[in-house]
Parts: sequence; structure tokens; C-alpha cells
Amino acid sequence: MNEHIQEFSCQLNDLAATEALAHTLGSQLKAGDLIILTGALGAGKTTMTQSLGAGLQVREGIISPTFVLARQHPSLVNGPGLIHVDAYRLDGANDVDTLDLESTLAESVTVVEWGHGKVEHLSDSRLEILLDREAHSAPVANPWEEADEELDEPRQFTLKAIGPRWDTETFSQLKDALLGAINEQPRGEKHD
Repeated sequence: MNEHIQEFSCQLNDLAATEALAHTLGSQLKAGDLIILTGALGAGKTTMTQSLGAGLQVREGIISPTFVLARQHPSLVNGPGLIHVDAYRLDGANDVDTLDLESTLAESVTVVEWGHGKVEHLSDSRLEILLDREAHSAPVANPWEEADEELDEPRQFTLKAIGPRWDTETFSQLKDALLGAINEQPRGEKHD
């Protein structure tokens, strides 16, 4: 299948920039949107999901769903809810299917941490987000020690928009909104 793919990348100087960008992204999402969130431990995945939820205006309390695998956060404003999934311990698409995400996909925004190679079959359109803290910081001796802490360091944000939902016009509007959020930050960010 020939997928329509568009990409946007920028540097986020700190967690505040990550939060601002994710809040804006959340405000642009609609029911049925699938987001695959990838990054090492401490890269900012949970912070990004919390801010996406704030932009969507869902119930607060978003935490890593590591032990539950999936958490639902209903909308506070009659918008789409947020389904937050941690696929780290899942082996592949068959394990994902046991979560029955298809039953909530159409009326929710679904964010899947560690979902690359596991959830693409759920929708013909998706956003793939990569947060790479190590691209802009010194290597960490033992990254597993930072599992509970997202460091306030620069990170590279890469967004791939795949499928018909993210046509050229829609993606351009999303990119403009994200650039606006970044440019409102007190420090200057670099854009590709």
C-alpha cells in the first residue's frame, strides 16, 4: 500500500516547550485519531500525553498506564475522550487486539506509547511521534535509572502524519499551529 506521509521536526528546549506543543496538538485532534508515541525512558512521553489531554480537555489524572495497559479519560466538554495505552509489554498486533481498542477508536483519540510495529493496523491514518532527548544531550550512563523522571532537557520532536486524514492542507494547518505554539516559548527553538 502506498501511504501518504508528511513529516515535521523541531527541537523542544525543555518540558515547558513539550507541554505547549502537545497542548496545541491535542486541541487539533478529533475522534478517531491514532497517535503512536515513541521515545526512550525519560524522553517526555507521559508529559506529552498529559498535555495532549489538556488540549483535548479530558479528565485530569493522566499517568503512565504501565501496569493497567490502557486508561480511559473522558471529555469534560463533550469532545472526544482519550484512550492512553502502554504497549511496552505487548508482543505485537495480536496482543494489542486483546485490548479491544477498535471498540473505542471511532469516538476517542487513542495515544499508544511504545506502539510502533504493534498498532498501525488499527487505522488507515495516524500520527507517529518520536521524542528523542538523547539527540540534544549527553549520553546517560544507565537510562533505566530515569524511568520515573522526565528530564527538563532539550529533545527532538518528529511528527509523521500518515494516511488520508492528514492530507496536505490538514497537515499544513497542524504544522502552522505547532509552530505557533513553539514560537510563543520564551527561548528560540530551531526548526527543520
